[in-house]
Amino acid sequence: MIGSGWRRVVVVVGVALAVGGCGSGASTGSTASTGAAPEAVPTSVLDGVVQRGEVKVCSTGDYRPFTHLDQATGRWEGIDVDMAGDLAQRLGVRLTLVPTTWATMLDDLGRTCDIAMGGISVTTDRAKRAFFSDPYLTDGKTPITRCENVARFQTVEQIDQPGVRAVVNPGGTNEKFADTNLDQATIVRHPDNNTIFEEILAGRADLMITDATETRWQSKQHPELCAVHPDQPFTFSEKAYLLPRGDVVLQEWVNQWLHLARNDGTYTRFAQPHLG
Repeated sequence: MIGSGWRRVVVVVGVALAVGGCGSGASTGSTASTGAAPEAVPTSVLDGVVQRGEVKVCSTGDYRPFTHLDQATGRWEGIDVDMAGDLAQRLGVRLTLVPTTWATMLDDLGRTCDIAMGGISVTTDRAKRAFFSDPYLTDGKTPITRCENVARFQTVEQIDQPGVRAVVNPGGTNEKFADTNLDQATIVRHPDNNTIFEEILAGRADLMITDATETRWQSKQHPELCAVHPDQPFTFSEKAYLLPRGDVVLQEWVNQWLHLARNDGTYTRFAQPHLG
């Protein structure tokens, strides 16, 4: 199940069950002895998706407001979960959401899923191994902390001090930013991004540096937490969807779909309940 923007039934599959279903080509077998006509070989992941009537989308399920998986109920929700549903609908296929992690996403793309969606930041490291769609959101790294500490953590220099505890989720751009910029502060690596902000609320960490969009959303959920200058983040970044490297056909289709969705009210309809 997913959020209200998408009513189609979603099948959540584990990595082991999905292996082998997402390559851009298909084995045709030998026809020399049988004389049978060879099967059509998909020239793009897009062709394979249409042929099997299913698109598999990897998502971490731990990055609100873009993607969230309730482990108890199996319910998915978020802006990019709804967008994945719209993508599948416009392709005329069923949607299968495949859980992944930030550390394994690039390995899973093309192996257990066709596309990755869920607040993914565009980076040159990721671009070495995959294609990106056109960006759909501008973002950047900024702190979130208890509201009484906002004045203490305005700059990276103020944060990078002995005794300051910066909590971070492993495997993504948040960890990379912390490792690159924090030498004196203590980096607290917390494995579950769904519960990471509770570390700040409980006093086990002083702040987190993450994307401004996430800080805004979390501050609405937890009035004790405040986003620190989210309109002027430390960095510039963009959100986009991750696609198999070299598949220009799929990239062109996704870009055209995204262009339409951003201009016909579809993206706004999904984003507004989360972002205002």
